[in-house]
Amino acid sequence: MSRGSSITHCLLLPFADMQELQLCHFWLFLSISLPELLGNGLTITSTASNQHLHTPMYVFLFNLSLLDLGSIFTAVPTSVNNSLWDTRAISYTACAAQIFFFLFFILTEFSLLTIMSYDCYVAICKPLHYGTLLSSRACVHMAAAAWGIGFLNALLHTTNTFSLPLCQGNAVEQFCCEIPQILKLSCSHSYLREVGLLVVDACLACGCSVFVVRSYVQILRAVLRIPSGQGLHKAFSTCHLGVILFRAVSLPTPKFPTCISSPSLDLVLSVLYSVVPPAVNPLIYSLRNQELEDALRKVLTGCV
Repeated sequence: MSRGSSITHCLLLPFADMQELQLCHFWLFLSISLPELLGNGLTITSTASNQHLHTPMYVFLFNLSLLDLGSIFTAVPTSVNNSLWDTRAISYTACAAQIFFFLFFILTEFSLLTIMSYDCYVAICKPLHYGTLLSSRACVHMAAAAWGIGFLNALLHTTNTFSLPLCQGNAVEQFCCEIPQILKLSCSHSYLREVGLLVVDACLACGCSVFVVRSYVQILRAVLRIPSGQGLHKAFSTCHLGVILFRAVSLPTPKFPTCISSPSLDLVLSVLYSVVPPAVNPLIYSLRNQELEDALRKVLTGCV
């Protein structure tokens, strides 16, 4: 990795200048992260231990919870530690690892949400073909493809970004390491290559979004033709449209280093898509889902 200068560490953006506010940030992030860890951990345990939940929807939910746990451990521990000890430093290697794992989990999650929209579409619009189109082997292959796409994409972005020489200091204007902030420190026009990769990713994301929207248009048209209220409830509980739609729109879009970007706005957006989405998964999936509630109850009673 070419650094242009002997940069051994980066300086992250603090949430506040006062130690009291830093401690408030520490307790706030800790109070949000612990329930997220508990909720996603229980979801993983219940879906893995209950044979009745080894269906495509819960297999994808299991993978989604794993991604949420990974997202929590990527940026939150460093931010919490820095607030607790009143420091801003993160090593150069840790910064690169943080960007890699963050992209890995986010890009894999986006692919998985696209697959889950297809699962919903087949379950509602083509129920007779569900067992054929979403067999156990097909589910494993689709989940593996999502993880593989996320890994290769994150590896490509990380190696490309940290191969650039950095000569604009080491201050990262964000509470965690991000590609746009690292590109601002570059003194080479080669950063346009990374911007090009981000544009390609944005186009792919738009394609996936179009697929998701088109799938849900077809799903809503089919659901509205169901006469009974019980049928409507069963249809929505089968594929959980709300959580997938919320998670899809809450995922970050590529941000480019521009002169009009606001550090405060970037900070709020980064916190929003780093901390909030992992809390939504166990919350919404546990609501009005009797199967998952029963599995969670068995896990909890078995631990007592």
